[in-house]
Amino acid sequence: MTGERVRACATGLAGLLTVSALLTGCTRSIEGQPVPEGAGGGAGGGGTEYTRLLTECDAVADEKIAEAVGADFVYRGFFGAICRWDGEGPTGVVKITFNWFETGSLDHERAAGEGLGYEIEDTTIEGRRALQMRRPGDPLSCGVSSGASTTGIFGWWVQYTSGGMDPCEAAATLARLTLNLSS
Repeated sequence: MTGERVRACATGLAGLLTVSALLTGCTRSIEGQPVPEGAGGGAGGGGTEYTRLLTECDAVADEKIAEAVGADFVYRGFFGAICRWDGEGPTGVVKITFNWFETGSLDHERAAGEGLGYEIEDTTIEGRRALQMRRPGDPLSCGVSSGASTTGIFGWWVQYTSGGMDPCEAAATLARLTLNLSS
């Protein structure tokens, strides 16, 4: 063999040994019995704790959301811890956002709103403490946050793009609908 062939063989052999060592080092066995996803019932096992995950976005029917904001219809956008809809009607486009925080509080919401420089007003929705928030200089948007129980909060934010109903009244109507469904 020539010197170049020996170097090529040595380089190829070294490469194979490296790959073999990497593959061997990355394998491992896990002890236990496999179970179908969600059958464990414990932490991470998909027990009853998270059975309604993402159904919060269905708290108010799309038709009721459209009616509350004065839109002809709404269509769903992003759904997660924050749910979004876009609506269209006689006054143009309206953006609607719903959020819920299982361990949130109105005091935390107030602090966040104050940090953003929002105008905050105490109010009540269905006899429950609530906050109404507006961005300074933005009369086309408003949010209302309230609590559905002793822990956790939810909020609705309505933003018209070119006029429409009173966004605070629309957000308050959506909050009332949410509370009526949670009672």
